[in-house]
Amino acid sequence: MTKEKLIEKILKECEQDGEPVTREEAESMAEMEIKANGIKRYEQSDKPRKPAKRERKPDEVKREIISTIAQNLDRAVFENISDEIQNIKITKAEREISFSVGSDEYTVTLVKHRPKKD
Repeated sequence: MTKEKLIEKILKECEQDGEPVTREEAESMAEMEIKANGIKRYEQSDKPRKPAKRERKPDEVKREIISTIAQNLDRAVFENISDEIQNIKITKAEREISFSVGSDEYTVTLVKHRPKKD
């Protein structure tokens, strides 16, 4: 809104309220409103909020899949791999399996996807 339109609006509003103002007063009121629109007020509380503690629900299906993969890796014999698979560890609560083949280390991660929304 331009300054002129705002002045006209202020003049009309004041006239309707029964308190007519001069054009100079309306101009100063319009300038104050324009300046006030540019001010943004941000407040912050004194105490920081405590993050909500969310209890993670164990996923038995993922746990079963990861443990089955880990057991099969332990028993597996690969033709192309001359070294044994060693140090098989289930990490991050039914999410990852880490292991080493020779001097190389590997990690397998299992991700459960959310159902798609229609």
